[in-house]
Amino acid sequence: MQASYGVSERRACDVFPTNRATVRYKSRRPDQASLEMRIKDLAATRVRYGYRRIHVLLRREGWRVNHKKTRRIYRELGLQLRNKTPKRKVKAKLREDRVPATAPNECWSMDFLSDQLFDGRKIRVLSIVDNYTRLSPALDVRFSYRGSDVVETLERIAIQYGRPQRIRVDQGPEFISKDLDLWAYQHDVVLDFSRPGKPTDNAFAESFNGRIRAECLNANWFLSLADARHKCEAWRHDYNNVRPHSSLGNQTPVERAFASGQASLP
Repeated sequence: MQASYGVSERRACDVFPTNRATVRYKSRRPDQASLEMRIKDLAATRVRYGYRRIHVLLRREGWRVNHKKTRRIYRELGLQLRNKTPKRKVKAKLREDRVPATAPNECWSMDFLSDQLFDGRKIRVLSIVDNYTRLSPALDVRFSYRGSDVVETLERIAIQYGRPQRIRVDQGPEFISKDLDLWAYQHDVVLDFSRPGKPTDNAFAESFNGRIRAECLNANWFLSLADARHKCEAWRHDYNNVRPHSSLGNQTPVERAFASGQASLP
């Protein structure tokens, strides 16, 4: 009306009895589409989280939304259908059936192993393996690990190997951390969580860890953290470049990666 008749806001509100505060009101609520997208992303990576836990994650990230709206959107998106699986009648599933990787960097598996130095000090080894090529981008040894340390390792190896489309992990504290969740969201990486107490959900990591344990950790005596890092890195290089894999037709992971067109290799 102001534009059509050239009248002031005050005059327009007098003609059509309206509170001027109502005219000037601007919503402070977050954009609905963006919020829906983030809730979908969280539900896809946190497959056993209900709306309450997703709401906590949203609040941590700074979203100004109350739990009622989170619940409403969660239900409108049909996400609540994931939770109530009949017991003893049908097999419970955390996610859709997994499809085998068909290319490098399509899916990685990531897990931890524990060992100790000669003096009894505990060490932890972050193991990462590509499910398609069987190539290991990293065996990272530290005294302790936090979620931020996992992110640091992933960023370091991304320079040479790139980033995967998804990573299979268990529900350990380092993998369900806010730091890793934010990194995955920022780089469009799906965190594919296994079920608690179901190591077969991450069979590649379990198999790879068995080789590390038998051929490296149990076969060596570590004098220091630097010594452990050196010996684990030497084993990783041998595993990637020398060790034949029956599942790859006795190729090495590097040979499989080259044949698949992956250029950045150890």
